[in-house]
Amino acid sequence: MSTFSLYFNLGLTHILDIQGYDHILFVVALCALYMLRDWRKVLILVTAFTIGHSVTLALATLNIIQVNAAFIEFLIPVTIFITAVSNILRDQKNASPSRVQLNYVYALFFGLIHGMGFSNYLRSLLGQEEDITVPLLAFNLGLELGQIVIVAIVLVAASIFVSILSVARRDWKLVISAAVAGIALTLMMDAKFW
Repeated sequence: MSTFSLYFNLGLTHILDIQGYDHILFVVALCALYMLRDWRKVLILVTAFTIGHSVTLALATLNIIQVNAAFIEFLIPVTIFITAVSNILRDQKNASPSRVQLNYVYALFFGLIHGMGFSNYLRSLLGQEEDITVPLLAFNLGLELGQIVIVAIVLVAASIFVSILSVARRDWKLVISAAVAGIALTLMMDAKFW
């Protein structure tokens, strides 16, 4: 197996690993506002998140920035909670283009935090690699594909519930976001570092 394939598969399985469900929850929270017809918007949103975590993942893996792992493990569920609560408070009827743009800023900024969370895992894997460019790229592409799989599942589920089972879109958003917020709150309490 090539280096690229190895790290691509590591990135893919890392994001889809149910034991690392905090990252899955974040992607679900990002998608809770959207339907299948919005797939382009969601793809841009998830890619903004990937760009954010790719930057800090590279910087932390190269030891350019140092992060307190306990603090980051607390901040990750905070980002999930903020995203979910923002969904709950958002008025779908009065959604403005600037509010949509704010979602991309959130995804990019929160991606920076999530990338720091991935960095310790990846740094331990890259310990003996001479050049980390290919492994880092492959790992990030694997993460991106994993996120797209999660997005596809959430958007298909949303379409089934809203379009076929006639669940109100508002109710879908509220139930998914409230569930994610509740789990994130529990994660925050478990990860408190003080």
